[in-house]
Amino acid sequence: MTSLEAARRLLAEFPVVDGHNDLPWALREQVSYDLAARDIAVRQDGHLHTDLPRLREGGVGAQYWSVYVRSDLPDPVPATLEQIDCVRQLIERHPRELRAALTAADLEAARREGRIASLMGAEGGHSIANSLGTLRGLYALGVRYMTLTHNDNVDWADSATDEPNVGGLSAFGREVVREMNRLGMLVDLSHVAATTMRDALDTTSAPVIFSHSSSRAVCDHPRNIPDDVLERLPANGGMAMVTFVPKFVLQAAVDWTAAADDNMRAHGFHHLDTTAEAMKVHRAFEEARPRPVATAATVADHLDHMREVAGVDHLGIGGDYDGTAFTPEGLDDVSGYPNLLAELLDRGWSRSDLAKLTWQNAVRVLGAAEDVARHLSETRGPSNATIGSLDG
Repeated sequence: MTSLEAARRLLAEFPVVDGHNDLPWALREQVSYDLAARDIAVRQDGHLHTDLPRLREGGVGAQYWSVYVRSDLPDPVPATLEQIDCVRQLIERHPRELRAALTAADLEAARREGRIASLMGAEGGHSIANSLGTLRGLYALGVRYMTLTHNDNVDWADSATDEPNVGGLSAFGREVVREMNRLGMLVDLSHVAATTMRDALDTTSAPVIFSHSSSRAVCDHPRNIPDDVLERLPANGGMAMVTFVPKFVLQAAVDWTAAADDNMRAHGFHHLDTTAEAMKVHRAFEEARPRPVATAATVADHLDHMREVAGVDHLGIGGDYDGTAFTPEGLDDVSGYPNLLAELLDRGWSRSDLAKLTWQNAVRVLGAAEDVARHLSETRGPSNATIGSLDG
């Protein structure tokens, strides 16, 4: 039996719980939520990384759909509700393939039924607009994790890719973490500054997750996790879900992206400018300096290191499909997970190691957060704190 065949056989029993997929935002951007125009029941090659046939090929058994909205929207809450509605519509359109999931027990029920458990994660604390009532509303609607920041700071937490503001978590930020613990909503530390990671670990009474982050020791990018934070995951009980984004996992791609951004600025453009004039400059740069290519082995390098530091009980997968323009070779779309597992098998990872990576760790962590919430519900009521009362 080849490694790839062994990987597929394992995934039939222990499918992937993927921590982060931006399909709802891609559907908003591409077709304004016209789900018939991007019918995921059929292959959407060339349009999306994600559809039901390729999820099946990839051995995905549970997906946290990101209900991400941009942090610069003037009112992010309605847009977040639209994202939640999109996920609900997807589940309603495809009931034989998708199953709404809120708990660890729901994940196991979906696995028994042969359906893909569909959970939701809010990407960025801006989605609650500094309101714990809104946080509770998102939980009531099915959101089971919240990333404390996205690329920009929020008033109460520092992002990995913004200038430091509050030095990690403010007093209100710590109250957000405590309220998430009380609800049973996972605290997601992808995208946050290392100071925020440490403050959250100091505050939380439940396991945390990194829904889509890799190792900073392997690739020095602020979106990745420092070793001292990875070392704290065993005591916390949480998990780090490795991501596939080339500019986060391949040092040559990090350096190339920085040079490309500098080139754009030198020509008078913002590095995210996609106008025809800006793209002409960018294409000329890429022709002169071809973009470095990551592979499944690149991602496996991160997992090898993260396993040494945190242990195999604290690892998972969060591909960030449909949230990135570029993907590694062999991990081109959601059908590629068997290639990563085959690479790990070739490196000596055992079947039990891979079962933890793909399924068991994620189910355990969600269940542990539920256990903490049940305990806290006996001793702590809903918080009425406001950012003004704590940080004003």
